[in-house]
Amino acid sequence: MLRTIALVHALLFAGVLSGHAFEPSSTDNGPKFERINSKHLPNAYRLTDNVISGGQPQGEAAFAELRALGVKTIISVDGARPDVATAKKLGLRYVHLPHGYDGIPAERLQELAKAVRDLPGPIYIHCHHGKHRSPAAAAAACVSIGTLTSAQAHDALKTAGTSPDYRGLYDSVRAAQPLAPSMLDALTVEFHETAEIPPLADAMVAIEHHYDHLQSISAADWKTPPEHPDLDPPHEALLLAEQFTELLRTDAVQIQPQEFARLMRDGERAAYALEQALRDHPGDTAKRRSAFAKVSANCQKCHQQIRDVPLGRRLD
Repeated sequence: MLRTIALVHALLFAGVLSGHAFEPSSTDNGPKFERINSKHLPNAYRLTDNVISGGQPQGEAAFAELRALGVKTIISVDGARPDVATAKKLGLRYVHLPHGYDGIPAERLQELAKAVRDLPGPIYIHCHHGKHRSPAAAAAACVSIGTLTSAQAHDALKTAGTSPDYRGLYDSVRAAQPLAPSMLDALTVEFHETAEIPPLADAMVAIEHHYDHLQSISAADWKTPPEHPDLDPPHEALLLAEQFTELLRTDAVQIQPQEFARLMRDGERAAYALEQALRDHPGDTAKRRSAFAKVSANCQKCHQQIRDVPLGRRLD
């Protein structure tokens, strides 16, 4: 049951392409994992000649950068619905293989390994921010097909900035082992452009979306961020609160542990308090910061207690 919550939460050619600079980063004895300096691909790193990990491509310019990098296939391990239409417009194939922050289930890792081995490359693997789930998926898949060692895969996570708080992701990479080619040959996988995501997952993706917007608003001193002129700060806080409100009305929450429902109610109250602070106290920076801190603290508590707990260490 709590495995569902983990998916919910949420459920990212060396030196030969003009216009893209690469910054090598590695240990002395390992491969040079290259950061791709990109305007539109967050946290993009090349793990092997065939595999790049990064954040979600948004807008035609991001997909154009992928095409310029030679990418043929995009694999999303995020819970959000991929932008298949824009990818197709630029001749790129999308495959959706989402997993949670608690780790990569064995079956999903086999599917990722077969995709990385058999689908047209280079391959771009992404999650939302490109720092946690996608580096883990890319590194574990590369170990599974024998293009990275376990130690090199661990270094890849550190290079990409994957937080050690995501114990399940590190456990999955640490446990990954090379798979027999005959096993992958025999594995039958239907690679879909979009995967069916539980309604609860859709709601949590939306919550993360609005929270990210509020982080941008906070960084802009509680004004509309220049890069997001469409965002209205009080309205964004209201939208976040309403996501919690609607989620709490669903049957999906009722069948979850009581602690999860309590955290959702705390999130709802904190978001409404932030909306009020932004709407009624426009000059009170301290009040706005305090209200947003409570929103963030609730998110962090949910992550620590539920989302980030590794696979196999949960109590149903």
